[in-house]
Amino acid sequence: MSPVDEILSQIPMSQLAGRLGVDEKTAEQATRQALPALLGGIQANTDDPGGASSFANAVARHDSGLVDGGVDLAQVDTTDGDKIVGHVFGAHRGQVVQQLGASAPGGTVGQDLI
Repeated sequence: MSPVDEILSQIPMSQLAGRLGVDEKTAEQATRQALPALLGGIQANTDDPGGASSFANAVARHDSGLVDGGVDLAQVDTTDGDKIVGHVFGAHRGQVVQQLGASAPGGTVGQDLI
């Protein structure tokens, strides 16, 4: 199973679709496009030893219960998630959001994920 498929299997698509205001298929397609960008951004950050250490410290500060028991999107702190995405993409965030918006089904759905 690919890392994207593994992550997707943990996401309640009906709940995500409801939050995004789209059908489940559109939510899954947008997520399939957003995840590689996010994972690539994390990889780029962790390739640098300082970035890897910073990332590990940031992850350690978060409760793993969200993933350990399955994802409940109602428990996701979107403000914190927005900060994480900002750190992952840095100055390139706008470019990533534009690319996802242009290629995602439903137009801005991919942007809403990032």
